[in-house]
This record gives sequence, C-alpha cells and structure tokens, in this order.
Amino acid sequence: MKNITLDRIDKEILSFIQDDAERSVADIAEAVGLSQTPCWRRIQRLQAADYIKKRVGLLNAQKLGLSMTVFVQVKAARHDGQWLDKFAQHASGFEEVVEFYRMSGEYDYLLKVLVADMVSFDHFYKRLVNGIDLNDVTSSFAMEQIKYATAIPLNHL
Repeated sequence: MKNITLDRIDKEILSFIQDDAERSVADIAEAVGLSQTPCWRRIQRLQAADYIKKRVGLLNAQKLGLSMTVFVQVKAARHDGQWLDKFAQHASGFEEVVEFYRMSGEYDYLLKVLVADMVSFDHFYKRLVNGIDLNDVTSSFAMEQIKYATAIPLNHL
C-alpha cells in the first residue's frame, strides 16, 4: 500500500468515519468544508492507502448474551516457527476469540474471549487446550468494563 501524507482534512475525515461509518459523504464533506466529490476522492484515497481498513457495525455483546469477557494468557510449549504457526491458526479459529496478541513478558499470547457464561467459557477452554501442546494457560475474568473504544487516537498526526 502506498503511504500518503495526511493533512488536517484527512484527519477530520478519518475521525468522522471512525465515529460513525454510516455518515454520508455529503455530511462528512460539509463538516470538513469540502464539496462531495473531492471528499469522496479523499475517502477513496484513504481506503486505497489502507488507512481505512473496512467499515463495520459495532454490536452490543451484552444484548447478544455475551456478558463474560475473559483474558486468557498462554505460555508457548515451544518457540519454533511450526508450533507458533499451528497455535496461531488454532486459536484464531475460535469465534469466541475477538482479539489475539503475541506478547513480550512472562506469557507469550493474550486472547480476549467473549462468552455467555462460565459453562460457555469452560467449553471454549477445553477446545482451546485440546489437540495442542501448551506450557501454561491462565484466565482472568473482567468484572467491569471501565472503558471501551474502537476509535484510534489521531492527535499525534
């Protein structure tokens, strides 16, 4: 993807889009002081340069019965490329895993898991550890969500 230089208007467009992806080009154009065609072209350029990965709707996990958030930390059984690839593919295949990171520090991986309840988590856990060699797995259950944001900070631009 080609890197482009972002100006104030690009930053404003990105901010509006990440705040509400359904906002019309006309509304965004008016808010940033452009006519529709130049605004649409900027949005297309930002998409082509991969600054806008995709537009999605954010669902309410609580309303959908996914009231338990669990952070699962995993220590790798081995540190060779074959095992790492196998584990990445294995853990990525679970719908319950909504975020998945390779980490530095004591644990090698961090998974954010959304489930309905403890029974659902136990079912997930058994499938996670089945069929793959792991050194250690520990889980922490979120008691309260203090902040949740999908917006990426843009103040540094």
